Amino acid sequence: MSVAWTYTAPPEGETRFAALEGVAYRREVRRCDACDHFTSRPPLDPDDLYREGYVDATYGQGGIEASFRRIMELPPERSDNRQRVERVLRFMDRRPDAERRALDIGSGLGVFPAALAGRGWRCRAVDPDPRAAAHADGLEGVEGVCADVMDLAPRADHALVSLNKVIEHVDDPVALMARGAGFLAPGGTMYVEVPDGPGAASDGPGREEFFVEHLHVFSAASLAMAARRAGLDTVEVHRLREPSGKHTIAAFLEPVGGDA
Repeated sequence: MSVAWTYTAPPEGETRFAALEGVAYRREVRRCDACDHFTSRPPLDPDDLYREGYVDATYGQGGIEASFRRIMELPPERSDNRQRVERVLRFMDRRPDAERRALDIGSGLGVFPAALAGRGWRCRAVDPDPRAAAHADGLEGVEGVCADVMDLAPRADHALVSLNKVIEHVDDPVALMARGAGFLAPGGTMYVEVPDGPGAASDGPGREEFFVEHLHVFSAASLAMAARRAGLDTVEVHRLREPSGKHTIAAFLEPVGGDA
């Protein structure tokens, strides 16, 4: 590992989390010289970012409802989410006999499960924040669940399990992917999106992919290695520049040996 760069103050545009107020801000972003995986630690316990007003800090005035409406009203060519849905449905349409049931882990605004539900899927949306879960539960075709998915007993009846911009926020992304795989029905698929570290690094250290809440920033190689450690094979991977400008890696994963 080598130090890619060091921050001594929040970069422009980074969310100002209440947990960081009054804390001396210094953190290093380290890069694996072998696989181009980036890691960073905030200047406090990472869990503190989520205990103290993460939803309020992230979604700002108007909160979840206003942010949800704004994103849902974007035209398809400007919407990361609409393109995500089309990408997932193109892949899943290869299995027309699979029951259209999805589990979205870390659902946040609920935009992805809402859009899937609008295309005929039945969706569960799991989020540890009670406001996010309640919001999801009010969406047509979506069941909102307030929980840490690591505490839920796996229910292996989902054709699709999605982790959209989630595993970069946790200490152990391998454990989270492995738990998510336990919810897959036989023949099911996991869809994962993460920030693309090498792509973002080509634009320099000010990129949002390296903001304080991202403990891991992946390369295609490091995501495939993490998936394999979680018992998943990489079936398809894409490196994207999304309409929002984000550098993103999207991967379709299936349990090793074909069993969930």
